Amino acid sequence: MPNKINLFSFLISFVFIFSLGCANNFAFANEEHGAAEHASKKFNAGKLIMEHVSDEHGWHILTLGEGTEHEKHIALPLPIIIYSQTKGLVVFSSSNFVNHETHHAQAYQGYSLDEQKIISEDASEVFYDLSITKNVFALFISLALMLLVFISVANTYKRNPGVAPKGLQSFIEPLIVFLRDEVVKPSIGHKYHKYLPFLLTLFFFIFFNNLLGLIPILPGGANVTGNIAVTMVLALTVFGITLFSAKKDFWIHIVNTPGVPWWLKFPIPLMPIIELMGLISKPLVLCLRLFANITAGHIIALAFFSLIFIFGEMSAGVGYGVSIVSVAFTIFMNFLELLVAFLQAYVFTLLASLYFGSALEEHHHEEAHH
Repeated sequence: MPNKINLFSFLISFVFIFSLGCANNFAFANEEHGAAEHASKKFNAGKLIMEHVSDEHGWHILTLGEGTEHEKHIALPLPIIIYSQTKGLVVFSSSNFVNHETHHAQAYQGYSLDEQKIISEDASEVFYDLSITKNVFALFISLALMLLVFISVANTYKRNPGVAPKGLQSFIEPLIVFLRDEVVKPSIGHKYHKYLPFLLTLFFFIFFNNLLGLIPILPGGANVTGNIAVTMVLALTVFGITLFSAKKDFWIHIVNTPGVPWWLKFPIPLMPIIELMGLISKPLVLCLRLFANITAGHIIALAFFSLIFIFGEMSAGVGYGVSIVSVAFTIFMNFLELLVAFLQAYVFTLLASLYFGSALEEHHHEEAHH
């Protein structure tokens, strides 16, 4: 019972601190362009929300002395890596795009940032942007975290074989056993062991990045699994493994679906076309489901905070009153997001297992059709 109370207290504290941190981070971002600019412009919730959920070439941490002449932005600059056919490899820090005296954007070495997109002053120049963006850097952080966790757990098992798990082991082992026995093995069958390492990596990669995305400060705060490029790569990887693992019966089932009347196959092959469309739509569904659910969670949380600034422009008293409701709803959403972080990783892994299982399934057809 005390363990349950401690766990519940930890969750309450985590969500409360997350809410306060998110509010501070949101307020700092709201002051990013200076108090004078915000005094003349109304608060734009849509623009601010999209800036938070999109990728960027730096990692804003906080702002000191906002609204004063000594305002200072603390951010982690990230490397800009450009390969140009005329200039070759160009590498510099993203901090060079900001004038540290005026805090305004500026060009550097013939390149500038336009809505977080690198553009060249020479319109005819062909170049490739290989920069380490916020999401890419967050991928390295999640990779390092996963290596740290699993190497530590594996070494503990080696040192203490046959001993009951404790600490971090007691959190990781039930998840692995659950995925193996309740998801992978029933979906794939007796050949599940070939795909288990990939599926476990897939689950924990999504799960860790979902949790890191809920933390508003470094090393969290990046919207990795809410980036459609990341989810598409994951989905295409699953799709590629499905195709390369598929047995002969899988392709026969697509071309000549059993139990379907012949007039749906000839002269117009309606069923093969429908089956191929279903096959192609699988990675698209995987990609969009994860991208949409994670991004929607961030947008809803930021929308609740936006209400404080929107109503605060009308009246300070109304803003403070709305803030109570906004923070309460945000705390509720954060608890929900903790659940969604697990569910989306679970659903993605389950669907990938089902796709692998359908590709490996051997169909035994009986000649009992008239």
